[in-house]
Amino acid sequence: MGRDEAGATLPADLRARLAEWGEVVGGAAEQADVLITGWGSPPLTESFLARAPRVRVVLHAAGSVKWLVTDAVWERGIVVSSAADVNAGPVADYALATITFAVKKAVIAASTYATSTAWPGFAEREGGDGRTVGVVGASRIGRLVLERLATADTGCRVLLYDPYVSAAEAARLGVEAVGLEELCGSSSVITLHAPEIPETRHMLDARRLALIPDGGTVVNTARGSLIDTEALVRECASGRLNAFLDVTEPEPLPPGHPLFSLPNVLVTPHIAGAQGSEVRRLGKWVVEETERWVRGLPLSGPVRREDLCRLA
Repeated sequence: MGRDEAGATLPADLRARLAEWGEVVGGAAEQADVLITGWGSPPLTESFLARAPRVRVVLHAAGSVKWLVTDAVWERGIVVSSAADVNAGPVADYALATITFAVKKAVIAASTYATSTAWPGFAEREGGDGRTVGVVGASRIGRLVLERLATADTGCRVLLYDPYVSAAEAARLGVEAVGLEELCGSSSVITLHAPEIPETRHMLDARRLALIPDGGTVVNTARGSLIDTEALVRECASGRLNAFLDVTEPEPLPPGHPLFSLPNVLVTPHIAGAQGSEVRRLGKWVVEETERWVRGLPLSGPVRREDLCRLA
């Protein structure tokens, strides 16, 4: 991983714990049996692995490994494990925070207050109780969001679209399984937690965005390609829909993009996942996962080649 990322993820105390299980050789892949990767790491190509003949396991101190792992990794029989479960917590917390902002129309209220200094009247204020929230994707992050929504005291109705989740499983999660069109047509807020795969590209296109009720909000902390950006710009520019976007297509957006200037849109620079003090969680996971591997115990975040097509 990059030098800054490595220093924050594995500070001195965690490196000392890691050293209890073997020699830590930063940057010397040719000597390593365990390869620790993260943001800033190069893809593990055939040429890279040729310089790291001893590597038997890759522990990824971040979420997705799609950009990292190549066919050469699997062909060499290298085990891969990811801290995606650890990184999911901050993303779910961020998504819940944006949903709360969305139902209270916080961005619009702040923009109005900044330009007129007038507080909204009592009848104009918005709340979250009794709303319908649509969750797209019962991924590890999506399930955390579902759990928090289903147990909240807001009394909200929670809809789920995920083609891999049955109605019975959705009921066990405390939510309703519906089709994507029904979810769009019924939800005040839609939060996206689906992977970036061909089937999900622009799943919120112009037609489905048009189904969302007036005043609805789209929250995206997953992947920018899930939304047709141009169609979303049109809906938000008209004032009909609102958006909270931590990811975009393209990413980053070019300077002067219309989404930056709309008073009903908040664009953040891909910060939902572990940031700052939170990345220590990833380092702690690396230490504990190394211990599990050395002891011959099952790993906590194994990634299988056949699952990549469904992962973010």
